[in-house]
Amino acid sequence: MLRLTYSDLGLHLERVVSSIEFAIAQRVALAMRLGQPLSVEPGRAAFLLPIDQTADLGGVLQAESTAATITMVDRQFAEVALSGHWLAASHDADAGLFLTIMSDRAETLIYELWQMSQSASAVLQS
Repeated sequence: MLRLTYSDLGLHLERVVSSIEFAIAQRVALAMRLGQPLSVEPGRAAFLLPIDQTADLGGVLQAESTAATITMVDRQFAEVALSGHWLAASHDADAGLFLTIMSDRAETLIYELWQMSQSASAVLQS
C-alpha cells in the first residue's frame, strides 16, 4: 500500500506493508480515542514527477491496469494521479492521508521514482 501524507510541510510518500482496511481502521480508532473528527472517502491524489523518470512507470501502469494515470504537464513534469481513499479531519481539508493499493511492482516503482525526485530536488536546492 502507498500512503501519501499531505501536510503544511508538503507531501511525504511511503510504502507500507498493510491492508488498506487495517490502516483505515487504525485511523478511525485513533480519531475516536482523541475525540477528533475524521472523514474517510474515496478520492484521487496527484503529485509531480520529472518526465524523464516516468517512461517505465507508464508501461507498468498500462500493463497492470492499475487505478493510476500519468498526464504530461509540461516539458519537465508529468502528473501521477492515483485512486484510493482520503482520510482527513473534513472533506475539504488540505492536510490528511491518502491510501492506495496497487501491485507490488507498481507501488515499488512509484515509491522509488518519488524518492529519486526528492533526492534530485534536494540537490538542486543546495
